[in-house]
Amino acid sequence: MQIKKLFLQNFRNYQSEIFTFSDGLNVLFGKNAQGKTNCAEAVFYLCTGASLRIRHDKQLIKIGAESAKITAETENRYGKVTIEADIYETKREIRVNGSKIAKNADLMGHINSVFFSPGELRLIQDGPDERRRFMNLSISQTSPAYYTALLRYNKILDQRNTLLKNRDVSLVLDTLPVWDEQLCKYAAVIVKKRVEFLEKLAPYAKEHHAFLTDGEEELVIKPDRVYEGDETEIAKNLLRRLENNYEKDLRLGFTTVGPHRDDLDVLIGGMDAKSYASQGQMRTAALSLKLSEVDIFKDLSGENPVLILDDVMSELDLKRRKKLLKCTQGIQTILTCTHAERVLYGAECNKIRIEDGHIKP
Repeated sequence: MQIKKLFLQNFRNYQSEIFTFSDGLNVLFGKNAQGKTNCAEAVFYLCTGASLRIRHDKQLIKIGAESAKITAETENRYGKVTIEADIYETKREIRVNGSKIAKNADLMGHINSVFFSPGELRLIQDGPDERRRFMNLSISQTSPAYYTALLRYNKILDQRNTLLKNRDVSLVLDTLPVWDEQLCKYAAVIVKKRVEFLEKLAPYAKEHHAFLTDGEEELVIKPDRVYEGDETEIAKNLLRRLENNYEKDLRLGFTTVGPHRDDLDVLIGGMDAKSYASQGQMRTAALSLKLSEVDIFKDLSGENPVLILDDVMSELDLKRRKKLLKCTQGIQTILTCTHAERVLYGAECNKIRIEDGHIKP
């Protein structure tokens, strides 16, 4: 999977620019706050239909403009794909090969991408929400069924939580079973896909971490809750857990069990990374997880995804910079940095200098 050309119009600080990417390492370099990350963000947006930096799409529109447009000429194993996004104040329209998509699930999978920046340290040091977000975004890119189940699960979960706040306890107890049966149906799909994902992720992450640390530390990734059986059995067990927690849920006013509460355990050298790891160890662990995503996408689709490394080199020591560059070989990579000569170490690449939202020679 590759991005061949990227056209930005009134996107962030870009008025109108066309980027041409090679199939290997592409380095966007320049001073801070010039637009390097904005370009990387545009690529990720076309791959997933979402930005990792903002909540509302209108924030992507250049100040003073009424709309923004992003277009990418891409190629996957099945041929050429053109992806376009027109973003307005109150809506957006995304097209794949000229056809408007009805839902975000129809965008997923055309071009997969893995995004890593210093902010991804949250994956290790923050709460369970960040690790669930990591799983949700990663799995959704290769499984429309997961993405759809996740949307429906969250919608029913919101309705269930609203019901739990109702003061008419009899009404709540009479209605909960109706919601719970539907909730467990979609929860089982989510859980099963996560189990499969983690079975692939854990050994890859361990391998990448060993490479980056010269085998000095062992990284172990495992779920904090074990689910057994097929989707039917998982749904039954979840339904039983929900019923056993009626009293607690009513008292607290929200649903206390289900995949929306699950987490990952990240261990370095047998110790909980969140509690005991240094910033450097957390960063290496997070990077190992992201590199593992690349492997999983290749296993599932037969192609490498686009790897986006945003200002990562400045946070790594010399040894790990060189090792990371080795990991990118054979993968289309978009890397942003302030000084290209300080991070390339002779690596062949397509260098693009950015200055105030413009490509400069």
